[in-house]
Amino acid sequence: MKLSVYVYLAISALIHTCVAFAPVSTLLQDHAAKISQLKEIASQYPEAPTDSMFYLRYCLSEKEDDELETLLKSNLEWRANEGKTICGSASAALEAATVVAGNWDNTPVRDMAPHASAVNKYITPSQCLTTPLNNGNLCYCIRAGQIDDVALMSEVSLEQMTEFFLYCKEVNALVANMKSEKSDQLVTVLTANDLCGVKLIGGDATFRKALSAASNKASDLYPNLSGPTFLLNLPKLLSALVKLFTPLFAEDVRKRLKFARGPLKDVTDLSEISPSGNAASRELFLEQIDELLA
Repeated sequence: MKLSVYVYLAISALIHTCVAFAPVSTLLQDHAAKISQLKEIASQYPEAPTDSMFYLRYCLSEKEDDELETLLKSNLEWRANEGKTICGSASAALEAATVVAGNWDNTPVRDMAPHASAVNKYITPSQCLTTPLNNGNLCYCIRAGQIDDVALMSEVSLEQMTEFFLYCKEVNALVANMKSEKSDQLVTVLTANDLCGVKLIGGDATFRKALSAASNKASDLYPNLSGPTFLLNLPKLLSALVKLFTPLFAEDVRKRLKFARGPLKDVTDLSEISPSGNAASRELFLEQIDELLA
């Protein structure tokens, strides 16, 4: 029963996504009035984001105006209070990572993460990283099965682990908005969840709860940021359970989930698929993702 519930929650936590849009320059013009209106609301919060891309993603939501404004206020409250340190650290990390134009230094991003002294011992770019794709979007890759979650969660709490994952999502959101402005394309963040080596029984349930909590919170915090989710290299038993639960979701949700064996299967270290990693491994990974998106 516990395994079945875990599979259902794991899928439901990964399905938040957005759809394709027109060029960013066009979208900013089309939604200029609404963006100004949202910025006026945000002016009540001294440290609210000022860039138009942040508010454009709200404008692209299908929510009614009053519901949208309520969501924005709720998110700005979070950014001004419990999320203040997370957002401040992510902004500082992005600035430090891009000091040299055209280059990305990931060291400050890792060092400035919440509870980095504990978490970074167990989560490294070998198991978790974000990399650009051929289509300009970002792909957040994670190998939970290669993380010693029991040892990790002996050093941090559920709240601290959730803060770490929300920091990762804030960094990804900042980078996506930055790339969107530069490329004139609305950049989204896809998720590649490589389940090779995942523990079907055992492991630390608190770690899984942190992943789920951060994912659910991020679906509200970052509207129209998430792209499709890839579940890769599922163990046979887990694959059978996924097939059992997938029909329970709506048709549009099922379309967002993509299952595949192959991508990342022969990659020992996720850093191999980064732009500075192994050229052959990265090229193959990008080709495989392109095929999944076709």
